[in-house]
Amino acid sequence: MTEFNITLLPGDGIGPEVVAQAVRVLDEISRRIGVVFHTEEHQIGGCSIDKYGTALTDETLAACQKSDAVLLGAVGGPKWDNPDSKVRPEQGLLGLRKGLGVYANLRPVKVHPALVAASPLKPEKLAGVDMIVVRELTGGLYFGQPKGREIVDGHERAVDTLVYTDDEIRRVVRMAFKLAEKRRKKVTSVDKANVLESSRLWRKITIEVAAEFPGITLEHTLVDTAAMRLITSPAATDVMVTENMFGDILTDEASVLAGSMGMLPSASLGDAGAGLYEPIHGSAPDIAGRGIANPIGTILSAALMLRYSLNMEKEAVMIERAVEKTISDGARSADLGGSLTTTQMADLIIKNME
Repeated sequence: MTEFNITLLPGDGIGPEVVAQAVRVLDEISRRIGVVFHTEEHQIGGCSIDKYGTALTDETLAACQKSDAVLLGAVGGPKWDNPDSKVRPEQGLLGLRKGLGVYANLRPVKVHPALVAASPLKPEKLAGVDMIVVRELTGGLYFGQPKGREIVDGHERAVDTLVYTDDEIRRVVRMAFKLAEKRRKKVTSVDKANVLESSRLWRKITIEVAAEFPGITLEHTLVDTAAMRLITSPAATDVMVTENMFGDILTDEASVLAGSMGMLPSASLGDAGAGLYEPIHGSAPDIAGRGIANPIGTILSAALMLRYSLNMEKEAVMIERAVEKTISDGARSADLGGSLTTTQMADLIIKNME
């Protein structure tokens, strides 16, 4: 019997609610095909700060490193939202990514025809939208040193450092090209090469990697132009690859194409070890505990986990098709203008799994 060890990190806000529904979907997979998912729950983010004084304990990180995959809900909330605090929930997420060596964040964005009306864009703009954004995850401004604040000549000064090395760029760009080989064979590399030295290196390395993939079309786009094109012509994008902060911003922008951030999953991958899977939405403290959060982003993240970490493509497709049928049948959670609870939405998805 095939067995897998999965570390669950429900986190804060609606995280525990949506992770619980994804686990129910995995239980259904287990019931159907006999595979066993051994799950072990740990804390991360604000709840970890409250209990242990740190957003990510050594024990939690060690458990994640020993598992086959990690499924995360969300971190953060108003309780821990002091920018001057030395310990913040987001530190747990950054530390987890670094500790697992997951350097590429994959965020698929696909517009379901039945949800076109949920997007603020005109329907004709959304036809054919099916993209993957590959965001570099462990470099750039979020990790560069020096970083900090100081008083200089009587004025407070803040410094963040944007640093990338050629190998950091090469590995994430190469992953984007490999994804494009199985899709529409087009890579859009996003940078700010007209201003930033790091972006000039990014563009140079991207051109070198492109030479390894002669069947893939490469285009370079400045980040401000990319932001505009995500709204004016989103269907033109197949695989987009970019650095950490640009990717963070652009993927949130792209989420409006699908109608709600609650719909979108993500996978964070490295060269080896456990992958990290999580919905792209935040902890949504305003609706936490009310049982109305959309679980689809987390359920689809579990499908990505089956595909990329557990080599269960058939079962991943089973989940994705069940979600598609559920949406096509008219099921809507509150974020999509409906009234289904978190559990009711998962009930329907499980029912539609075939």
